[in-house]
Amino acid sequence: MVLNFVWLGFFLSAFVAAAVQLAQGDLTVFPKLLTAMFDAAKTGFDISIGLVGIMALWLGLMKIGERAGMIDAFARGVNPVFRHLFPGVPRGHPAQGAMTMNISANLLGLDNAATPLGLKAMQELQSLNDRPDTATHAQIMFLVLNTAGLTLIPTSVIAIRQTLAVKQGLVGFNAADIFLPTLVATACSLLSALIAVAAVQRIALWRAGLLLPLAGFGAVVGALVWWLSRFPPEQAAQWMGVIGAGFILAVVAAFLVAGALRGVNVYDAFVDGAKDGFGVAVGIIPYLVAMLVAIAVFRAAGLMDVLMGWIAAAVSALGLPTDFLPAVPVGLMKVLSGSGARGLMVDVMQTHGVDSFPAKLAAIIQGSTETTFYVLAVYFGSVGVKHTRHALPCALFADAVGLVAAVLVAYAFFR
Repeated sequence: MVLNFVWLGFFLSAFVAAAVQLAQGDLTVFPKLLTAMFDAAKTGFDISIGLVGIMALWLGLMKIGERAGMIDAFARGVNPVFRHLFPGVPRGHPAQGAMTMNISANLLGLDNAATPLGLKAMQELQSLNDRPDTATHAQIMFLVLNTAGLTLIPTSVIAIRQTLAVKQGLVGFNAADIFLPTLVATACSLLSALIAVAAVQRIALWRAGLLLPLAGFGAVVGALVWWLSRFPPEQAAQWMGVIGAGFILAVVAAFLVAGALRGVNVYDAFVDGAKDGFGVAVGIIPYLVAMLVAIAVFRAAGLMDVLMGWIAAAVSALGLPTDFLPAVPVGLMKVLSGSGARGLMVDVMQTHGVDSFPAKLAAIIQGSTETTFYVLAVYFGSVGVKHTRHALPCALFADAVGLVAAVLVAYAFFR
């Protein structure tokens, strides 16, 4: 119901805004909205069809891992943590392994790998759903943790910053100087997401079985961050790429070797799993098109500019500094559209300089937040869930905390 109201709100507010602009003599506003709708619909279709190949690849590999017993091994390994966060998922269920791999891929910034793994996890969780059109507690927890967007190092953002620095003639520019602030900001978002969902679902977080593994994981991540911080930015980014690619290839190799040792016909298993890739990708199309079209008309009507004007006025009225405001649209847009937020980030870097405070803040926001509406539309759409319950409010709460944390962290590191 929440997504229904949001979707209607995007369209109706855009139509009203366009009607006002038409009354003021702007004869181009309605054609502009219509063009935005058609372009967004085509984009949604292209994205979904583009997922077919990678979905076939990863679902095929997951089928090998399932038959080789590797998914069960992953599930047993994370059971001490997941049995507290996902009490509705039975011990050793394949969903645990799929969720683990999805979270690992997100941590390493491997978006292309994380999406099919996440969709596979949603399918496994849906198999436990007694009401197929309504999200379960486990699905909501998984989705909100995904929207928190925990990433160790935002390699794509670092690459964009380095490219722009060269174009702007900067010498000795440290493109990776935002990765520690980004990690802190995204950790705040993740923690707030976890607390919000746990509060609604009445999950007790203060248990040794949950806190000790999380502390150990945090220590490993901290050690890795400390190790990477010793390298020059270019070398750190290269090592992160090696770690990410190596992790995925190691998983693939482990699945294949385990399958061969257990006598699994890995080729047939791969083909059986890959056959589901097309169906999953095609099933996403209506949900993704619906959301992207609504966002497009909202943007084309100029309502994002109006929203930013209100925020600027409120900030000024409170006597707070306003030098962070140029980066705020990146955070607001990232909730709606990843590509739109990326374009806004590049615009801030070009307008204010890639080494400026607004540009650094924009990079932190881009690297530490996730496209909430996209994730909800794609993941829930892939399994036909229509009633998302408290997923969206909890996700938006985490987004808001992440945005505020990004601003505060940027001031702490760069001011």
